[in-house]
Amino acid sequence: MILPLAVRNIFRNKKNSVIIMLLIGVIAALFFIGNSVFARSNRGLRQSYADNLTGDIIIEKKSDVTMNLFGANAPIIDDYFTIPVLGAYNEIANKLSAFPEIEAHTAQVSVICKLDVLDTRSNALLCGVDASTYFDMFPGIQLLEGRFLAAGQYGAMITRQRADEIEKSSGTKIEIGTPLLFTSAGDTGFKIREVPLVGIFSYTAKGQFMNEIVIIDVQTARVLASVQIATADVETDAGKFTLLDESLGLDDIFSNDLFAGDEAAGGSSPPLTGILDYLFLGDGGGAGAVNDFSGGDWNFIILRLKKGASAGRVIAELNKTLRDFDATALNWRFAAGNSAILILLLQALFNAGIALAGLTGIIAIINIMLIAVFRRTREIGTLRAIGASDSYIRSLIFCENSIIGLFAGFTGIASGALILNVVNSLHITIENELIAGLLGGDVLTIDFSPLPALLSFAAALVLSILASVYPVNTAVKIQPVVAIRD
Repeated sequence: MILPLAVRNIFRNKKNSVIIMLLIGVIAALFFIGNSVFARSNRGLRQSYADNLTGDIIIEKKSDVTMNLFGANAPIIDDYFTIPVLGAYNEIANKLSAFPEIEAHTAQVSVICKLDVLDTRSNALLCGVDASTYFDMFPGIQLLEGRFLAAGQYGAMITRQRADEIEKSSGTKIEIGTPLLFTSAGDTGFKIREVPLVGIFSYTAKGQFMNEIVIIDVQTARVLASVQIATADVETDAGKFTLLDESLGLDDIFSNDLFAGDEAAGGSSPPLTGILDYLFLGDGGGAGAVNDFSGGDWNFIILRLKKGASAGRVIAELNKTLRDFDATALNWRFAAGNSAILILLLQALFNAGIALAGLTGIIAIINIMLIAVFRRTREIGTLRAIGASDSYIRSLIFCENSIIGLFAGFTGIASGALILNVVNSLHITIENELIAGLLGGDVLTIDFSPLPALLSFAAALVLSILASVYPVNTAVKIQPVVAIRD
């Protein structure tokens, strides 16, 4: 009985009903479009970082601030922050086998330094990796030239964009085998290392700082980051430590005669070449030397989960296990850094703005409904005179406004979806690298997202019900005698 009467009243008060529907529909459409954009951005960011750089979960040393892969997530201290070393790597790695949700894991040492090559200098974000596991973890790394860094060998890989920038700046195309000179500064002073270029690669998705990344052997990264050096192949051959011979005097150490053997053999290397080879390449074997880099310390352990596994649950269980190791597990968003966290902040601010707009809409709708109630005083009074209870009057008005809210929500979502289709059909190209990274692509594409649609529909219904509370209370206070008299 209530539903037919509610529908009839909606059509009898078409003007007020349409105004209320438009207000709620606009708010629902804005909520749907905005959160669809953020949902697309979150998916794009996750694809950019989780499939190319951060995995699903990272394990890092517990600290007062959370860390991304190249520094602190607190910008004020980022320039002065040293990424702490994650101790007990072997023990933690052994514990990971107890988690069936973990598909694979690898480790990384991170360091920020300067790269000098072909008379050009640029910033470099070094990923010191375990090559035996790293590239299997990240299918988004696409090899373009050369080869992948091999396990236990010295070398580095740069991105295609960096290679193009070097060629543009120097006028010379960078070739595989070109020496790359890395310089870092820290509490222990400057560190300089030179390794050959072994490959040029690209990521399948854009990220804010991905073009600055250099994938390098972990031993070189450890030296540059002043992290424990852990190669197992260094032999204490007396020939390698000639400078420490007790028979040598101070003058002998700085004499060219120390390297006379090399020159006598036909070599033309300048003095100290042998020492530099040893310091730069560990055993003087060059890029082809195979070493054991499995030991030593790391900054991060990176985990990839099996499809369908709950990252939140795995992180909670991991943190229980990691309490004894002074380590913590975090999701990919913290590892990606401020750009990924910024999306959450922007989404929260946007929804706060929508909430304020909704509050304004509620006030406007309440005023419209109050006017409608006063205009229906005779109708409501007549209903009460023939025995309609307070609950019946409440149910009638709530039913009317719920129907309006449902139609408004549907209309808002349909309008929002139409707008998204129009935007997608325009194929808008994004030139800004930061925005392209946040949206996960160069072309603006916003997919229809079921969750924002459902939330928008629910928000429209809740908005209409909340706006009905005060008018309903006013309606039930109308006395039959007053209504008939009026």
